[in-house]
Amino acid sequence: MSQFLYIPLSLSMVISAATIKVTVEVEETVCTVGNPNNGAGALWCYGAPLIARISERVFVSAMEVGEDIQPLCNTRPRIFMRYEDKWRLVWRPDEFLEREPCPIVCFQNDQFILSVNPLIDATESRRGACNPHLLKFSVSNLDEPPQKLQPKWVDDTTFTEHSYRGIAADGARGEILLLNIDAKTGEQCWSFCDASGNWVNCGRIRFPIRACYPQVELRNRAAHVLAIGDIVEPIEEWRRYKHEKTKRDWDYVFRRLFYTWTPDAATTDFAAPIEVENVDTTGGHISNLDLWVDANGDAHLLYIKQPVAPLLREGFFPNLRLTKSLEYCIIKRGEVVSRNTLLISGENISGDTPNYARLHATPDGRLFAIYACSPSGMKIMPISPQIAEPIKLELQKPFHTFFTASERSGSNRSNVIDILGIASEPGKLRYARVRLIP
Repeated sequence: MSQFLYIPLSLSMVISAATIKVTVEVEETVCTVGNPNNGAGALWCYGAPLIARISERVFVSAMEVGEDIQPLCNTRPRIFMRYEDKWRLVWRPDEFLEREPCPIVCFQNDQFILSVNPLIDATESRRGACNPHLLKFSVSNLDEPPQKLQPKWVDDTTFTEHSYRGIAADGARGEILLLNIDAKTGEQCWSFCDASGNWVNCGRIRFPIRACYPQVELRNRAAHVLAIGDIVEPIEEWRRYKHEKTKRDWDYVFRRLFYTWTPDAATTDFAAPIEVENVDTTGGHISNLDLWVDANGDAHLLYIKQPVAPLLREGFFPNLRLTKSLEYCIIKRGEVVSRNTLLISGENISGDTPNYARLHATPDGRLFAIYACSPSGMKIMPISPQIAEPIKLELQKPFHTFFTASERSGSNRSNVIDILGIASEPGKLRYARVRLIP
């Protein structure tokens, strides 16, 4: 068993955040997004980026639902650009061949890249074999067709409309790591593209169980992956009980959190995954939220943990207390070296309940957790090199679920936080720009 230092969040280690000021500069709607009724949605690919920044331009990928087109592959991507205080649509394909949102990343040499997974043959069915690849655009030639980048994959892969894909860009080096799940094996297939556009290495990540919605980080060819177990409820008694209560056939559970890494994606396979957290025995739930890698190569992970689900507590664990916590841990060379509970709520615990969160790093190396919570709305908390008191984000319409333009998308570290997500109106994709002032 790995040894680690457990550091509970306490008043003794919380410092004042008074030296940091937070200003909300922009709040606006980017576009509207319909419901595809295909099991996905506007922010379904929550592990992979949907927003990226190149200098003064912000790029967003947003799905569009095709009218009178049957699911599952009934959407297409749209790319919006914000420049000179205006949003405009800069690209969309002719056909509706996608099930899921299409992640977007960027290089700081004025190129941005869209991850697509179109249905190969839509003549007989709106589901089936798909071709995951990339489309590269130039900021200086937005009217030109994108360049297609076809990854090299390992042999005997089966890719469908359920891609559960991940992507990361090293914005400075111009390199990409792409993940896509094998529909038959449940393994995550990966492919690495160097700055010359050559797909120089590929392989498979074999998690102990099927793991999805990966957060991926690529820095100087070192690659890191955080993914959540996503399987049908394995305990028959619990499955029957939940079906009796809810009448729902869908019963996937998310209880085991995994991490893996490689020091050089161009030459070296990923290490055997480690299990970061497990709430299997008590029927809990984990949401993997974000991943960031510091200058030392240490991976900082953010996730929400519920040790027991309310429905299962009612039927099987009456003596367990219901809690929900925002967890932060650091992994060094494949070993968990620290853990912190940043926020916890539950029975007999007063205060905010964490609902969603992301990480944000500034040019001076500080790390912040931005989180949505109830009833307060949204807050930002310094967490590295020291944990400090959170500051409320004074948003007119706080986000419920959101993305940020992070280093995983190829965006530079910044004192500006670009946020994309859903607030109180489900059909509207909104943007906010927040500035940190030291």
